[in-house]
Amino acid sequence: LPLARRRYLLCEVVSDDPRCRLTLEDRVLGTLVRDTIARVHGTFGAAACSIGFAVRYLNAYTGIVLLRCRKEFYRLVWSALPFITYLENKGHRYPCFLNTLHVGGTIRTCQKFLIQYNRRQLLILLQNCTDEGEREAIQKSVTKSCLLEEESAGEELSNSGGEETAEPME
Repeated sequence: LPLARRRYLLCEVVSDDPRCRLTLEDRVLGTLVRDTIARVHGTFGAAACSIGFAVRYLNAYTGIVLLRCRKEFYRLVWSALPFITYLENKGHRYPCFLNTLHVGGTIRTCQKFLIQYNRRQLLILLQNCTDEGEREAIQKSVTKSCLLEEESAGEELSNSGGEETAEPME
């Protein structure tokens, strides 16, 4: 059985309305992308992209979306994304668009790109600060979130370490 070749499209949901990103759901976004592919590329595009297509990651706070599709048809998915002009969820319709940030062969390459992208965005944000108060508030927020991540990672390691020693070896 041959290995399934896949591509991962790392996208960002861009909208003026902050409620748009907070109402994101992977099921709704997946259906929207599939419908857009069918509208743009017809039944062939819909059939070709429906196999292996999935929303692998969705962060409603940052608006980052990771779409998985088959390697042979990733250009069909990619070319249909600019035709998404709104997001409809729970009876509300929000104008937005998907900005493709990166196309990768693995989730790991997309993660590496996203880390670099976030660093560049943070530097731009810090450079655009008008006074020291804004700059300090941003730096404090970033350090606080990093410390919270380290604490939760430390708790996970300590919890998993105790479980491993309790298991009997065969």
